[in-house]
Amino acid sequence: MLYIAIGVLGFLVIHTFDFVALKKVPVLKPVVWLTGSGLLAYAMVMVCLAPEKLALPTWGTWLGWVLLIISLLLLLYSLFINLPLRKTYLASGIGDKLVKTGLYALVRHPGVMWFTLVMVSLVLVAKTQLTLIAAPLFITLDVVLVVVQDKFFFVRMFTDYKSYQRETPMLIPNRRSIRAFVDSLKQAKS
Repeated sequence: MLYIAIGVLGFLVIHTFDFVALKKVPVLKPVVWLTGSGLLAYAMVMVCLAPEKLALPTWGTWLGWVLLIISLLLLLYSLFINLPLRKTYLASGIGDKLVKTGLYALVRHPGVMWFTLVMVSLVLVAKTQLTLIAAPLFITLDVVLVVVQDKFFFVRMFTDYKSYQRETPMLIPNRRSIRAFVDSLKQAKS
């Protein structure tokens, strides 16, 4: 349970990231981001290494590995490539523009979808009781984080965020957002 508490602490630290960005405190933004992400990553690894195992079928492990690879790549892409890494996580203040293309045309917070799949895949791969407890808790904390961002921070950070909220669903893609996503991919190719 210690590792679950460390993961919760990681999320609490990550929750302060947007506040620090708005206050434009030099150097603190990357420190907060690295500390929170590091605590969460450490907790996720440690819950996967817990000794108490679940009796899951072998095909579940294979499915888990496939899901893990795909969802982890999509998570990394959505957070560190689709968003400008330096402006989003390292530079003081907030980024200079709202990203509404790529995965961010699909939903406003695509990282939640991929993080959820990462956690489900870790349950299947690690087969530990602790991962089964941590997964729903960490997913819930991730959803809480983006709800807070969506309602309190992003509307203050980006002038056109309210129109983005009207155009793009928060977490679950719809027909219109899928079309916008495909169109943004076509525009990126040209």
